[in-house]
Amino acid sequence: GGYGGYGGGSGDDFESDEGGFTDAERTQRKNDSLLKQLGPYGFFQFESGVHRVQRVPVNDVKMQTSAVSVAVLPSVPENKIAAALPPSELRIDTMRASGAGGQHVNTTDSAVRVTHIPTGIVANMQEERSQHKNKAKALRLVAARVHQRRKEEELKKRSSARSSLMGGGDRSERIRTYNYPQDRITDHRCKVSVSGVQNWLGGGMTVRKFGPYMYDMEREERVNAMEEEDAEEEARKPPKGKSKRGPWGTLPPGIPLT
Repeated sequence: GGYGGYGGGSGDDFESDEGGFTDAERTQRKNDSLLKQLGPYGFFQFESGVHRVQRVPVNDVKMQTSAVSVAVLPSVPENKIAAALPPSELRIDTMRASGAGGQHVNTTDSAVRVTHIPTGIVANMQEERSQHKNKAKALRLVAARVHQRRKEEELKKRSSARSSLMGGGDRSERIRTYNYPQDRITDHRCKVSVSGVQNWLGGGMTVRKFGPYMYDMEREERVNAMEEEDAEEEARKPPKGKSKRGPWGTLPPGIPLT
């Protein structure tokens, strides 16, 4: 897809709950210094949200609109998954794998579904023939989603979700439209449009194009948030150094009136 081309540059593998990217989709971006510097999550975090596609299908004259919801989640280290997901909070079900794959898919209980009971978050995995590997992948995915849910809840406690970037991974907001008839891509957060849909998607360069705008907006929002918090904290402080006036004139600060 549009993101798979970045994998070869960093040595990172791409996985999704729909299936992994193939080796053919990993292009030679070995000199992608930005991806290496930011890491996968830092590089792709602002892709979270709804991506809308507008196109006119072959043998049709009406434009159709479709959408896909993207969530970019930071991975949880293997050695921290057990602490993040206590066994008492999990329900693990195994079942026969379904779909293409020959005789194997219907003969073993290799597919795994992991449910995080407190949040209701579920991950299904059947990519591997090994139940153990599918379970490990499902646990990683659930851990990432639970971590993200807790992060979002913490952010809401500290602020009123002021971010226009959906940096917390909000997948309900439309962030970008790919308009094929007009050959245009528009990012609705930074209000920037570019021409040449196929060129941008084919080269996997949409993140590189819109990313800098997102980082600038995030930086500005963080600064504004800190200034607001400082102002609120200052407003809560009692007045300093104000003199008190009594019947004998002005008294130095700290001297009680009697």
